[in-house]
Amino acid sequence: MTTSPSPSPEAVRRVLDAVWRIESARLVASLARLVQDVGVAEELAQDTFVIALEQWPRDGVPRDPGPWLRATAKHRAVDLIRRRTRYAEKLAVLGVPDRVYDEYDLDDHIGDDLLRLIFTAAHPVLSTEAKVALTLRLLGGLSTAEIARAFLIPESTAAQRIVRAKRTLADAGVRFTMPTPAETSSRVGTVLGVIYLIFNEGYAATGGTDWTQPALCREAMRLGRVLAGLLPDTAEVHGLVALMELQASRLPARVSPSGRPVLLADQDRRLWDRLLIRHGLDALARASDLGGGVYTLQAEIAACHTAPSTDWRRVAALYEVLAYLQPSPVVRLNQAVAVGKAGDPGRGLSITDGLAAERSLRDYPQLPAVRGELLAQLGRVAEARAEFTRAAELTRNEAERRLFEDRAAGLGGSS
Repeated sequence: MTTSPSPSPEAVRRVLDAVWRIESARLVASLARLVQDVGVAEELAQDTFVIALEQWPRDGVPRDPGPWLRATAKHRAVDLIRRRTRYAEKLAVLGVPDRVYDEYDLDDHIGDDLLRLIFTAAHPVLSTEAKVALTLRLLGGLSTAEIARAFLIPESTAAQRIVRAKRTLADAGVRFTMPTPAETSSRVGTVLGVIYLIFNEGYAATGGTDWTQPALCREAMRLGRVLAGLLPDTAEVHGLVALMELQASRLPARVSPSGRPVLLADQDRRLWDRLLIRHGLDALARASDLGGGVYTLQAEIAACHTAPSTDWRRVAALYEVLAYLQPSPVVRLNQAVAVGKAGDPGRGLSITDGLAAERSLRDYPQLPAVRGELLAQLGRVAEARAEFTRAAELTRNEAERRLFEDRAAGLGGSS
């Protein structure tokens, strides 16, 4: 009997990486519910990844890779629990009889598992930085390099935060449970920040070859919607959902058919997802009715782009308010863009020049890119070209690098 040739290890790795990006968060969350330790859950998930990497080139990629990964992970978890010398005591603590592990379905309660994992990673025993880094690693499926880029910190610092966070949770005996109502209100801000960072990594990828990763955006929006269902009277939950949906509505137009990035001014607004816009505006209205906050304000900025043409003066004014409520270098940089678009590139350039000393923006490619746009608006072509060249050198995203290089080349050789 003739059999088809086995896929090459490289082909299997590409498939596995794609599946893993989608499945890893659910897998870690479900395993954590089973073993009650997020560090052990991630180790089991990584073991499953290695098993797939060994078996799939030999046996072929399973027809349904997700269920295969979950079944393999479940068996690894059960074996681990049964090997522990105090297995009976462990079962008593969990309150689950032995036979349940054989019947346990890691597909159960996936939405609850993910949120439970987010709130566990937002536990008060962790620093704010550790909470966000750990959740991005476990639920966003982001690499340490991507997390470092999101935080504008060295990669070694991000790695240390993740390792220490898992160790701290284990040492403190933090259980994989949903917090009480009182604990929920104190942790929700961190949870929202984590979800939005996941969304941002999907909306504008910090590394790799693709400018966007829509699957990450969809996952962040899904988590936001589930959270909105659990906390229907929390304004900023709805504000974040509105912000993500309004931004995600532009994803179909952000990349050309050839895979090149398309900036807002050049996008075909007919390609924007009108259903997401409507849902986003509904969520924005709900957030505003409940009192709003910084996510609601950012959603209002995003809503300005849903009109046939953007009212940049209003956007600039809203960023002025946002910079007051949430002062940060990135907010000020976005304000500079809006001020320039509103007709005052000189003031926009002054804002960016005031950010030059910010250590967090030292290797941030958007800083020279924004300066390049403002300098181009002012007719200072040679300086603008140098800034775009600098931005291209700094970015780790191949699509974004081509964008900056094309922008520099498009300015020509004149000064």
